[in-house]
Amino acid sequence: MSDLVQTSKTGEVGILTVNNPPVNALSPGVPEGILAGIEQFEKDDSVKAIVLIGGGRTFIAGADIREFGKITSGGDRKRGPGFVGILDRVEQSSKPVIAAIHGTALGGGLETAMACHYRVAVPSAQVGQPEVKLGIIPGAAGTQRLPRLAGVAKGVEMCAAGDPISAAEAHKYGIVDQIVEGDLLQGAVAFANTKIGTPPRRTRDLNDKLGNEAANAPIFAAARQAAHTKARNLMAPQAAIDAVEAAAKLPYDDGVKREAELFQRCLFSDQSKSMIHVFFGEREVAKIPGIPKDIAQIPVNKAAVVGAGTMGGGIAMVFANAGIPVLLKETDQAALDRGLATIKKNYANSVKKGRFTQQVMDERLARIKPTLSYDGFGEVDMVVEAVFEGMALKKHVFGELDRVVRQGAILASNTSTLNVDEIASATTRPQWVVGTHFFSPANVMRLLEIVRGKASSKEVLATVMALSKKLGKVGVLVGNCRGFVGNRMFGPYRREAQFLVEEGATVEAVDKALYDWGMAMGPLATGDLAGLDVGWRIRKEFKDAENTSVRQPILEDRLCEMGRYGQKTGAGWYKYDENRRPMHDPEVDKLIDQVRQETGRTPRSISAEEIVERNIYALVNEGARILEEGYALRAVDIDIIYINGYGFPAHRGGPMWYADTVGLKKVYERIQEFEKQHGALWTPAPLLKQLAESGKTFADFDKQVGQNAASAAEARS
Repeated sequence: MSDLVQTSKTGEVGILTVNNPPVNALSPGVPEGILAGIEQFEKDDSVKAIVLIGGGRTFIAGADIREFGKITSGGDRKRGPGFVGILDRVEQSSKPVIAAIHGTALGGGLETAMACHYRVAVPSAQVGQPEVKLGIIPGAAGTQRLPRLAGVAKGVEMCAAGDPISAAEAHKYGIVDQIVEGDLLQGAVAFANTKIGTPPRRTRDLNDKLGNEAANAPIFAAARQAAHTKARNLMAPQAAIDAVEAAAKLPYDDGVKREAELFQRCLFSDQSKSMIHVFFGEREVAKIPGIPKDIAQIPVNKAAVVGAGTMGGGIAMVFANAGIPVLLKETDQAALDRGLATIKKNYANSVKKGRFTQQVMDERLARIKPTLSYDGFGEVDMVVEAVFEGMALKKHVFGELDRVVRQGAILASNTSTLNVDEIASATTRPQWVVGTHFFSPANVMRLLEIVRGKASSKEVLATVMALSKKLGKVGVLVGNCRGFVGNRMFGPYRREAQFLVEEGATVEAVDKALYDWGMAMGPLATGDLAGLDVGWRIRKEFKDAENTSVRQPILEDRLCEMGRYGQKTGAGWYKYDENRRPMHDPEVDKLIDQVRQETGRTPRSISAEEIVERNIYALVNEGARILEEGYALRAVDIDIIYINGYGFPAHRGGPMWYADTVGLKKVYERIQEFEKQHGALWTPAPLLKQLAESGKTFADFDKQVGQNAASAAEARS
């Protein structure tokens, strides 16, 4: 027997315990260990039933994702037919096999449980088939067994959307046979004893819930439409629907073959490789060279936020949602009341949508204490400043915080572009100052850019990185330059969108090309949503630093001068009705014609392909500069920032990964063409040139960063 799966007995029940911490993933050796245990108990006449349970904190949480990479790179292929075959042999056991679920049974974990004859679970357990979130589908008969247990509608929903469900819901739909209150192993053994002497109930033989073609047709049609809308351009959700449809139409073994074909097609796609890159990337960004894992962190049990506007209110919600009491300060009662009203409205909407109960809303609101003074700020562990984006005001606030906040507390600024070191200079303790750039709306967006000042201590950085996880955010450490990483790159991206309009593209054509390519919104519509005045204000703040010798976008500043700030004023690039639905606006056409005349530009026909290349390659080129200058640690950090903060499609892996998939030589040559056509703004980044000419990738750059960090850590130890 493998050490990964241990055997024991209680009376006539054999017990198999999976012991592969931390989450009992199906790494090599685990499926084989389960099968060996089943076969051992098959031969043991004293064992009449078998329980499969997870040791530690969970059942089998899923596949070992690293194994997928081995398959696509031509290595180990066990996850395919090997794993399917093992589960078939588990299902063929002559003795009842009961899966006992706590924690999570996801992906291959649920597939393993469904190959058992029965399933019991604790009330807190969750089950699901989340493979589509990695650009693949269940590959070990999950799409064939799940509809046999839960019915076609539930099976297609779980496989195509990938969201987990509770034990109670799993019980309602027949995925789980019994909820166990109290000790899971005792409950599972008691359940197993009731099945001794009865023929095993094999999931593959259950056809009652598969329905008929006439009844299923509208289910599959609705599922395909939902996937088309919610998972735009994605292969895997449609493939998952096809696989469940095969379960409903074909004999079991033929359905498994169809699933295998679809699984392989998804696994070897660029989409899956990109989404797996993102999965590992979100874990990689937490590793900071030079900051040991065991460094002492500062406990953050109480917080404060200065500013109750859109950002400040959202940040206060983030702390409250994580169970951390928070003071919310404003300068006048009317502003404070507006901020609190918005918070209450946001929470009430969540209750209305069933995301949580009224009791949870009341508990969260109780953690937010409004104030017009700094009373109580001396007791908090962290303050986040979220006032208007102006340096003078931010320095004034930090000067006040320096006087009222205790030594040893973290002072953070939510600035999106301003110099964190200059903000810190208003205090006597720059080592306790850090940038925490939340994204709007802060209570929804997952990204948190953590800005390292030149004096920010390792303890402060380690604390805020760890805190980001507690707050439900993906924290990415960035350097202190104008716009940091995300907004610095967003400048060239939106610059090109405006230039393309000046050159002949329509506003709608620019937004449509990038939306169709996969962006959550087009760049001009994004400006209208965020507020065009935000960027206008920042440009005025930095006007002395602008390079006036190169072409500058004109249109957006003109829109702002006309009072067209976007959705909030009812007009920006588009005109908006009372429901904020965008409409074409002839006034914008007039402005565009005027600017073209002033700049001597004759409009030309511009393809969707050029629109995408101009915008996306502008991101890539600026990203390469940021990497070279050390403001981002790794290319993957940029990818994670763009996917979680800027609506970049996960199935394209982020801007730097996407450039690798296109080929850096091809990207570099296209940028050289743009430089010839459009001038110095398109000068290729030296790092991009170097990687392209040496046949390397941004992934190679990241590998080198990892090797350098490992060598440095070894030298320190």
